Amino acid sequence: MPESRAGREVAMPTASFAVARWPRLLSLALALAAAPVGFTAVWMVLGVLSPGYTLFGHHFRHYSAISQPISGLGIGATAPYMNAAFIVTGVLVLAGVPAAFATVDHADHQRRSWSIALLSATGVGMIIDGLFTLAQPIPHLLGFAFGILVPVVAFPVAGGYLREAPRWQRFGRRLRYAGPITLALIILFFLTFRATPDAAEHGISGIVERVLVTEVLACFAALGWHATRTAVDPDTEETRQ
Repeated sequence: MPESRAGREVAMPTASFAVARWPRLLSLALALAAAPVGFTAVWMVLGVLSPGYTLFGHHFRHYSAISQPISGLGIGATAPYMNAAFIVTGVLVLAGVPAAFATVDHADHQRRSWSIALLSATGVGMIIDGLFTLAQPIPHLLGFAFGILVPVVAFPVAGGYLREAPRWQRFGRRLRYAGPITLALIILFFLTFRATPDAAEHGISGIVERVLVTEVLACFAALGWHATRTAVDPDTEETRQ
């Protein structure tokens, strides 16, 4: 329709300007899309290679992705690699979220700031968990809260903002659904989690945690990819339904 085409033509200079003026920001947005993939690959590979680890006097002879947390790879022989992955991914989230929002053509600066702040909490949490392992449970749990619990609120807030921006409506609507999905997975995780050595070797909380972490990070990967795609291709379809 003419109106729709006109709307796209109005938005195009903004996106084109972003490509010409902010190539570094778009690179960071693309890094945001790639970082979760790299993080997932690291814990998958290290989970196979891990010879086990000792925590609070208990030696886990075999590492199991089904029963044991990702953070278990942050102890023992795999620690340098897993903790580095936590920190690097956290830094890329902190840098990539503002870069992705810089491509959004919507002038509600207060809601933009809230969205960036809440989403960036996941990056902060991952850095904390990379610096403080399961052997330091209090700061490590704080990192978990920042990284996984805050998105329950962050996704609906950011989704509500993005659904009002040109070329982001559909993405924003979908991101809002990620909040309750994350909450449901958190509840399932705590229902299956038991803070005992026996549970860590025979339970299923490890696989539940992996589904939860993957779901959260997938939202960030989608955010970075959509920001890059809409900035490079202003005609990306994102019309209200």
